[in-house]
Amino acid sequence: MSEELVEREIAAEQAFVDRVYVQLEASAKAAQAIATEGHSRGRLGHEGGLVERDAMVFQAARRIAQLDAAHEGLVFGRLDMQPELDPEPRYIGRIGLRDANRDSLLIDWRAPAAAVFYQATAAEPQRVVRRRVLRAAGRAVVGVEDELLDADAETDLPIVGEGALMAQLSRARDRSMHSIVATIQAEQDKAIRAPGKGVVAISGGPGTGKTVVALHRAAFLLYSDRRRYESGGVLVVGPSGVFMRYIERVLPSLGETAVALRSLGEVVDGVRATRHDEPAVADVKGAGRMAEVMRRTARQQAPGSPREFRIFWRDDTIVLDRGILGNIRRNLMSQGRRNRQLPRVAGALLDAMWRQVRGERGRDRGREAFDDDLLSERSFVDFVAAWWPPLDAAEVFGWLREPEFLARVAEGILSPEEQRLLAKSWNHPDLSVEDIPLLDELRYAIGDVPARTDDERDLDDTGLLEGGIDMQELFTAADREFAPSGRAWAPPTHKIEDDPFAHVLIDEAQDLTPMQWRMVGRRGRTASWTIVGDPAQSSWPVAEESAAARAAALEGKDVHEFHLSTNYRNSAEIYAYAAAYAQRVGLDADLPTAVRSTGVEPQVVTGVSDLESATRDAVLDLAGRVEGTVGIVVPVARRSEVNAWLASWPEVADDAAGARAAVDSSVTPSGDDRIVVLTGLDTKGLEFDGIVVVRPQEIEDESATGKATLYVVLTRATQLLTTLS
Repeated sequence: MSEELVEREIAAEQAFVDRVYVQLEASAKAAQAIATEGHSRGRLGHEGGLVERDAMVFQAARRIAQLDAAHEGLVFGRLDMQPELDPEPRYIGRIGLRDANRDSLLIDWRAPAAAVFYQATAAEPQRVVRRRVLRAAGRAVVGVEDELLDADAETDLPIVGEGALMAQLSRARDRSMHSIVATIQAEQDKAIRAPGKGVVAISGGPGTGKTVVALHRAAFLLYSDRRRYESGGVLVVGPSGVFMRYIERVLPSLGETAVALRSLGEVVDGVRATRHDEPAVADVKGAGRMAEVMRRTARQQAPGSPREFRIFWRDDTIVLDRGILGNIRRNLMSQGRRNRQLPRVAGALLDAMWRQVRGERGRDRGREAFDDDLLSERSFVDFVAAWWPPLDAAEVFGWLREPEFLARVAEGILSPEEQRLLAKSWNHPDLSVEDIPLLDELRYAIGDVPARTDDERDLDDTGLLEGGIDMQELFTAADREFAPSGRAWAPPTHKIEDDPFAHVLIDEAQDLTPMQWRMVGRRGRTASWTIVGDPAQSSWPVAEESAAARAAALEGKDVHEFHLSTNYRNSAEIYAYAAAYAQRVGLDADLPTAVRSTGVEPQVVTGVSDLESATRDAVLDLAGRVEGTVGIVVPVARRSEVNAWLASWPEVADDAAGARAAVDSSVTPSGDDRIVVLTGLDTKGLEFDGIVVVRPQEIEDESATGKATLYVVLTRATQLLTTLS
């Protein structure tokens, strides 16, 4: 193949790409003009103009965001069909564009017309003669890679390059995942374009592209039914903040921004946790029996609230003692969530008190006068507010910090040792990732404070609840009598009924605990789902319990299974080493076929006496041999120590800039740091050009699922792997 031919083909493609970018700029100007016109409609002085303004500005802003996101690698594919089908080439891109005559200039990769770009093969060319992938740097075409799919076709089309997929697999990694839109393979495309209803479960071993396929599926769903998925929302849940930062650029690069990306510590609105508990504590908090502990907690009387109320009315002394109050509380709890019963509390108390009225003067005045007198009595109003205050989940969760309270609600569910572990963990001032599902469980058990409807306000302009208590008066009294640390209580603005999404995507699903499945399941009750995972990589020790919780979360939904069988990440040499480990330790691993060989075997260093020196030498060696990222994977107990080493090595100071911020954190720094320190669990879903594994035996021994964690670690490297034993 002559260089002149390659240059000529690149120049021809560059001419077309330049034309597309001219049209892109024209489309952006048109969208901006619509936004400007929309703003002018808002000055018409009537409601219709405001509605038109909002609609026009929203649509224009969305289009502008889509056009802005598509600049990098806008045009990446070309199809040359059989001439009798289509004499003109079809170009495939990140978004669809039409020219000034409204003719198709660029086909959106998600459109049905683009499906053949991914599905055609030499065995089944689907009337495609040549498939071409354009490699770009910014707006410049820097290379083309061709596949001749129909060898029997009469054509003089030149065939250039050595294969786009291999070129993509060999490039250096950085700190972000990139889209595979130009190199999606046929088995991946089937999962991406699967029907939108029910559950699409994508399985496969390490490096098969499960995560990026799932993200491309989210983009495909938004394209195919935008009204449904944008109005309902798409929730993407991943294992950690490190992972979410790694994938955050993929969907915007595909022109999609209407997606909520949340780690497991961020699923609950308004709460964020990044630290993890020790494995023994995490195992207790993640178990399904914790749901019953939280249910019992939500039903307890608020610590510090009054246990008795006594008042003299007419001729009777009326007493609400512990027994009566306990019966009332149980009756109210049987009717629904705690906060939902707020309007009924005053009436229930008044009913119990009226039954104690025996004197003739009281009976003669009647129940209505009794209610009026009690509702105007400050001591009664204060008692109601203090005995049944409006609560939030964080407040109730704080009750569990008291060992005696914990022992009461955990009796018969948790052992004394498990209670001790929980009590110790809750001495920490910050929530852990494993606490978030427990907080969510409480949130649903307690419920929202009911808002009064407009009709109710019209019927009762006094603002009284059932039984005649003013809700604002109750809140004011609750603030005065019960709010912890002087914090005033306010009704939450986000209601639990608002949580369900239109689509939920779960990555590394094999790691979700039963309590995490309950948390995520609430947000997908009416949703379609995409679930990605590999059981052999699971960090949850009781697979059967997790499977049951998953089934409960997906109850009633049809499940469509897709299995990916090709490892695109690891070199064949690295994956052979990892697969041999999995078989040696008895993991029931799904072993995909690695398609790329480098000829470089993993380096196993044993008998290390000076661990710091050995680690430094290994890191410098790998950093000097690869252009991209290098990960140092360590046992949890050594993370701070190794971060301190890294900060003190002048040879790698520039590459490790920012890593010192992770010394006391379970989250590695964001940005473009080339060398980072991670624990085994931190590496979930990530990949690096080179990996140095420090003390793999300690990683294996630090939890019940340590063997699976170490297997994950060994599959993170794309080019070079060194272990220090």
